[in-house]
Amino acid sequence: MIEAGFPIASPGDFESVFEIARRVKNGSVAGLARASEKDIDRCAEALREARRPRIHTFISTSPLHMKYKLQLEPVRVLELIASSVTRARNHVADVEWSAEDGTRTEFDFLCRAVEIAIKAGATTINIPDTVGYTTPAEYEALFRGVRERVPNSDKAIFSVHCHDDLGLAVANSLAGVRGGARQIECTINGIGERAGNAALEEVVMAMRTRPDVLPFHTGIDAKLLTRASKLVSAVTSSRCNITRPSLDGTPSPMKAASTRTECSKMLSRTRS
Repeated sequence: MIEAGFPIASPGDFESVFEIARRVKNGSVAGLARASEKDIDRCAEALREARRPRIHTFISTSPLHMKYKLQLEPVRVLELIASSVTRARNHVADVEWSAEDGTRTEFDFLCRAVEIAIKAGATTINIPDTVGYTTPAEYEALFRGVRERVPNSDKAIFSVHCHDDLGLAVANSLAGVRGGARQIECTINGIGERAGNAALEEVVMAMRTRPDVLPFHTGIDAKLLTRASKLVSAVTSSRCNITRPSLDGTPSPMKAASTRTECSKMLSRTRS
């Protein structure tokens, strides 16, 4: 699963999601959307050529976010969860719903929101640690509690999404899996806003190295992941040198680039 971007955010984001959705043949491609009709419709448009499209829609559920960010009453938030998931499901069969700031949401309200989202058609439920606040024991207990309390929880896959503000993104992600989550939202090299997200390569290697306490499988090829990690490191550094195969298979050096934009253009032309 590749979450490719936020189509309504900008023309560039829309084009990125559209191109990735058009080109990916062996995986699912998701676009992000707030709980609004325009966001969801724009997302569906960007995914129209995807073989396996997913719309990922979200709304804040914590008291702090509902009061100061959304300026909405809890009952209105529940109404928007139902309507946004329903609208997304009318576009695609695969819908993910997220409770933004889920780890600071009141437990009873979170369970009501999750139940409504699944009833409206969500196939994946994400409870993110949006501000990097929780700890492993709390996160594991949260997933166990929600899955036990919500009557239709067996009809959806649960997902973790962690930020690294306290240096716990990977630990929290693995704890969520122990609590019953079966999707980890992560990024190569942990790239993400503020302190970053859970690092994909660390999650994969933790499971491979410690199957005695983490008896789970990702199906990810570690060698290919290493190559991807190196390419991402090159693109996000201030300068990069990237080589690509020539027609006879030998490396052909490309000129060094001094900006991230130039590195990104190089990477898009690199065969791997």
